[in-house]
Amino acid sequence: MANDQPKSRPDHVLEDPSAKAVAQMYAEAFLDAAGGATSEALNEFTSFVDDVLDRFPDFNRLLTSEVTGREDKLALIERVVAKRATPLFANFLRVLARHERLDLLPLILGEAWLEFEHRSGKRRVTVRSAQALTEAQLNRVRSQLVASLPYEPILLPVVDASLIGGLVIQVGDTVNDGSVRTRLKNLGNRLKEKYVHEIQSGRNRFSHSEGN
Repeated sequence: MANDQPKSRPDHVLEDPSAKAVAQMYAEAFLDAAGGATSEALNEFTSFVDDVLDRFPDFNRLLTSEVTGREDKLALIERVVAKRATPLFANFLRVLARHERLDLLPLILGEAWLEFEHRSGKRRVTVRSAQALTEAQLNRVRSQLVASLPYEPILLPVVDASLIGGLVIQVGDTVNDGSVRTRLKNLGNRLKEKYVHEIQSGRNRFSHSEGN
């Protein structure tokens, strides 16, 4: 099973919320069509995006640009890709071309990996730390997560110097912030609340004394 993940690609389609939903639909259809060969199909998909589209920008533009007509894109797929690709992947590209969705290929690939991991009982877990964690430290974090989560975590370590120390662990939209920065902020908020309370209490006592 390949562990390679699709690289991040800043692109205007990634900013469109509806594009993600469309990409997810195609990603699920792609995996369903692959059946028991999902790993091999994903490897081929990843290789096409990383080794072909990324390395040959002119070909990428021809294949994904709105300027290129649908029939021209289909002809390009037949001439350049179909003879080298599996029937599954070649047909997948044809479907995308007919529906004018080839520009979503990187986004579909990312969604396909996420869905594949989900079906395999895995989840991506982002681990933010002030400094790069050693392999031993990552293994300890992984062991703790395995013991507490109902799925296998895929750790994505990220260095964030602003944290000062500690870890911020994020699974989907759930964030467990154990960073020193947050602990200091929380401490500051508690002290602030304490002082405000003391000041207000003093004012109340002073007002009550004046009333007497």
